Amino acid sequence: MSGVLTGASRTKVPVDDSLSLLSHHFTHDMLALFKLVLNSTYFSFNCQYFEQTDGVAMGSPLSPVIANFFMEDFEERALNQATLKPTCWYRYVDDIFVIWPHGKASLTIFLQHLNRLHKNIQFTMEMEENGRLPFLDIDIYKNTNGSLGHKVYRKPTHTNL
Repeated sequence: MSGVLTGASRTKVPVDDSLSLLSHHFTHDMLALFKLVLNSTYFSFNCQYFEQTDGVAMGSPLSPVIANFFMEDFEERALNQATLKPTCWYRYVDDIFVIWPHGKASLTIFLQHLNRLHKNIQFTMEMEENGRLPFLDIDIYKNTNGSLGHKVYRKPTHTNL
């Protein structure tokens, strides 16, 4: 049984928690620079300026690095604390492809486990249907010999524009 867990329903990388993680790897001076950049986020909308007060800024060159850093710690804790584990776990930012050999009921329990780890990171789940599962822009399917194949996936709403 395969599933895709995606944080798209609500993912907001927490700045304070990320800074705490960074403090274990960088000097005080470097941490001060991270803090300045991550806490000084301004944007304009309808000719008005706003300050973002929570989460890393979308579009900032630093945001994907911080998001990955945070999510790496998140997935390590998630897998270490899980009673049952997937046989396969592939993550791209907050989208996760898993192969789960323990049945659908325990996969739902695993999803609940993930969603209890941090209030800002909440996953939804898509299950394989007819041996196929879209993950990002890839259609992953089971071959007759049990191996996995893939091809480009287009959402039903795709217009080729």
